[in-house]
Amino acid sequence: MSYSHFMIFLLTGIGLSVDSFAVSVSCGLMKQEIRFAQAARIAFALALFQTLFPVAGWLAGNALQPLLHSIGHWLAFCLLGFTGFKMIAEGTSSEGIFKDFNPLQLKIMLWMAVATSLDSLVVGFTFGFLDSPIILPVLIIGSVTFIASMLGMLFGKHIPVSRSQQSLILGGVILTGMAVKVLADHFWF
Repeated sequence: MSYSHFMIFLLTGIGLSVDSFAVSVSCGLMKQEIRFAQAARIAFALALFQTLFPVAGWLAGNALQPLLHSIGHWLAFCLLGFTGFKMIAEGTSSEGIFKDFNPLQLKIMLWMAVATSLDSLVVGFTFGFLDSPIILPVLIIGSVTFIASMLGMLFGKHIPVSRSQQSLILGGVILTGMAVKVLADHFWF
């Protein structure tokens, strides 16, 4: 592997990890008492899906690309938007601030991981079209995503927020903004 290939894979990993970083900041804001092992579990889930989706895209190849290209943005929009609106609703509710929403719950982790990894599926298709080996790129993408996610949660938990309701609303706004960005990227870029 040449230096230029490594840099391409590293920059791809950084680009793909931006969504995971933003979600992780939201998790840190919502659960400022999060411990290292809990943060590592969330980061691992995000990195695992960022690693598996390119492999799935690489294996699926050209056959599924038109279908996923046409609905992938809607799926990401719905998952991120639903999660964001739920967080905002919990933050504006006067009862049970964190009652139902917990980023450590398996279903929430899976929603976040799938929603932030859909773009890596398309990257996997690209690697398949280029007849590129997939092992090294996915290892780099997964590692970068794990590090970015851990840093995001650390950053989020140290943002001074006076009340937990405000942090929940802010996390929901971040996720909802990401959902809107997914559609804007699809329609205008």
